[in-house]
Amino acid sequence: MWIWRRQYVRRGFVLFIGLLLVGFGLFLWRPSLQVGSQSATSAPAPTFAPDVNPLTGLRVDDPTVLQRRPLAVKISNGPAIVRPQAGIADADLVFEHITEGRITRFTAVYWTHTPPRVGSIRSARLIDLEIAVMYKALFAFAGASEGVRNKVFASSFGERAFEGVSVGAPTFYRDDSIEPPHNLFADPSALWALADKRGVDQPEPVAGMQFSDTIPSSLDPLTQSANIISIDYGPTTAEWRYDSGTGRYMRWTDDGTDTLVPHVDANTSQQVSAANVVILRAWHQEDVTIVESEWQGVKSYSVEIQLWTLGPALVCRDGRCIRGQWNRWDKADMLTFWTEADHQPIYLKPGNTWFQVVNLPDAPKMQQTINIR
Repeated sequence: MWIWRRQYVRRGFVLFIGLLLVGFGLFLWRPSLQVGSQSATSAPAPTFAPDVNPLTGLRVDDPTVLQRRPLAVKISNGPAIVRPQAGIADADLVFEHITEGRITRFTAVYWTHTPPRVGSIRSARLIDLEIAVMYKALFAFAGASEGVRNKVFASSFGERAFEGVSVGAPTFYRDDSIEPPHNLFADPSALWALADKRGVDQPEPVAGMQFSDTIPSSLDPLTQSANIISIDYGPTTAEWRYDSGTGRYMRWTDDGTDTLVPHVDANTSQQVSAANVVILRAWHQEDVTIVESEWQGVKSYSVEIQLWTLGPALVCRDGRCIRGQWNRWDKADMLTFWTEADHQPIYLKPGNTWFQVVNLPDAPKMQQTINIR
């Protein structure tokens, strides 16, 4: 068993100062930041054929779908009664992260697939300010606390943000057979149509990630067998079990107790799977200027997950995990993955990717435990 609580050492005096600023909540984007290994990890963006999805590395049957923007959707994952969710198996990318209540929530990114419905849809969080920018995406969410909502609509993608409580039916709708507030769903085709009607669906270039059918032998010293990947978020457990027959990881989750069950998609009743499971470690801190909820005088603050500059990463594919780092030097950049010592690119397997976002191992609170075996 490999329990990943590895201390990550950042290099370079400038980045050290930047991290001090992060610690005090004063971090500012600096697109031209030159530090440590940045120049080594600023390789030219990969190029893709017109019929290849840059987010998955796979050919698409209808290349015209790449002429619309990706669609990021905020989907609930807690409490357990919200499962199974609708449409998560069709997402090209899914980010799972904790919220102020330590339950997890998903941001699912769709581009080439259009499921009949997605949800249940819940409120936005601060991490969505990063994800929607990275993928030049439309953003669908139920609502948000005042602080987060103001940031969403003041952002560079504010005109592409669609709030369920404001837009309403038929794009967003309630399923009366499900207990509120967990019963808000959306029709992705209607969201894309609404974006087109509003003139905000013109695509921007999406750099894409780097893909390879195999893991280069040069990365063997950095790999670890990974037949089971378990992430304990506290109230919620996510587990991925490698299926050698399909070459994919199958997702399991808790049923509200300590029992793990297959995590299925409500649209198809099929178990959710991923070609890649990437564990991202990033600093988590509470933003005390944004109150998400208050109960009996106790305030819960929004969690800022700092997906910028760099951090430790495990890229898991084909039953193995590769140790490295994620990089994101500019706000508009997508995540890229590199080895720490010699800055070799770490390639994803063609297919969909789930990002499991967790805190840094030396963080004083909001810790998660990762077991790989």
